[in-house]
Amino acid sequence: MPDTTPQYPDSYSQDDIQQILNIAIARHHTHEELSRQQLWEIASELDISNAIIQAAEKDWLEQKIVDRQRHTFNLYRRQNFKQKLTKFAIVNIFLVSLNIIAAGSLTWSLYILLFWGLGVALNGWRAYQTQGEEHERAFQRWSFQNEVKQTVSTVWTKLQKTWQV
Repeated sequence: MPDTTPQYPDSYSQDDIQQILNIAIARHHTHEELSRQQLWEIASELDISNAIIQAAEKDWLEQKIVDRQRHTFNLYRRQNFKQKLTKFAIVNIFLVSLNIIAAGSLTWSLYILLFWGLGVALNGWRAYQTQGEEHERAFQRWSFQNEVKQTVSTVWTKLQKTWQV
């Protein structure tokens, strides 16, 4: 029977070290969360400077905010699609029914159903597509619009408070 013991390398790349430590930490603390102090202690033991761990923590927090915004954006797009799909269904059920009652068969309403359906299908594809350049541009545009709305709202609130005094 051949020997199947793994051959451990003498050195590891940073990527390898990160993966090994991720596995080890996941196994060591299965249901327990680490405190921020413990994070800093681990970094200190790994000879990672306070500035580096603080910068990494800041980057991680910023990434979590962006991820939350992306999730909100995707929910917003899907909600919009569902509203458009509902309108499409209601209007086209009415038009098809009217066409069948008036003409006895599908004639003109079929064209409306097909062309509008194509638009709705493309909109649905965009709503559920979460990768790619177009999605990224749409997210950036939505994010910018939200920032502008929030800024205007903040300025308006401050103006109202100023006028009340």
